[in-house]
Amino acid sequence: MSDSEETLPNSEEEWRERLTEEEYKILREQGTEPKFSGDYLDVDDEGEFTCAGCGAELFSTDNQFDSGHGWPSFFDVVEEGNVETRLDTSHGMRRTEVVCATCGGHLGHVFDDGPEPTGKRYCINSAALDFDAGE
Repeated sequence: MSDSEETLPNSEEEWRERLTEEEYKILREQGTEPKFSGDYLDVDDEGEFTCAGCGAELFSTDNQFDSGHGWPSFFDVVEEGNVETRLDTSHGMRRTEVVCATCGGHLGHVFDDGPEPTGKRYCINSAALDFDAGE
């Protein structure tokens, strides 16, 4: 567990102080960044993606692929249990929301149209992530 995971904010006011305006909109208010606008859509370095809210390890460049949908896409998580899913019926759709299991922050959605071996496409907002390049 990282230091940031041990000291999670206890109120929305503390979350607002900790996160940027865009991070807060995505992680705490289930927002979505515009298509093709995120910093991590095209990453050339190898490394791990962590939750921008708490630092939990979520995804790896080993599992990233270009889905052409406009957001960073992954076919698997770093470790089972690091993310949770919930039914999302907002905007008149039925989707599966992906949230950080540690802090509950909204990350994006997962769909069943990804590549093998999982067939999953985790469509994740760049603003919900931080990137740690490998050495």
